[in-house]
Amino acid sequence: VQLQASGGGLVQPGGSLRLSCAASGVIFSINAMGWYRQAPGEQRELVAAITSGGSTNYADSVKGRFTISRDNAKNTVYLQMNSLKPEDTAVYYCNADITGLGINGVDYWGKGTQVTVSS
Repeated sequence: VQLQASGGGLVQPGGSLRLSCAASGVIFSINAMGWYRQAPGEQRELVAAITSGGSTNYADSVKGRFTISRDNAKNTVYLQMNSLKPEDTAVYYCNADITGLGINGVDYWGKGTQVTVSS
């Protein structure tokens, strides 16, 4: 099982980016999926998470600006980021709780994707 994230880049303050993360492999089900971020010198923090049923939660710092969604048929989670601020600059990681062939409720992490918000 692998998670592949994409969609990071350089954007000006106030701009938007959409991150995607697709899980591949022999997967039976995915429970929660989420996005975390880690800025230089900081601990990794939860940005947003979504359950298989679609319930979501967000860090206070991104509420009203970021939206997490998922496509269960594609085993993919998305993060739409609007009104980006310089303090959103970080490496963003996707995470998923996966049950598949030989695995039961294991936490997987994707390789990070860099998001830089700067003028």
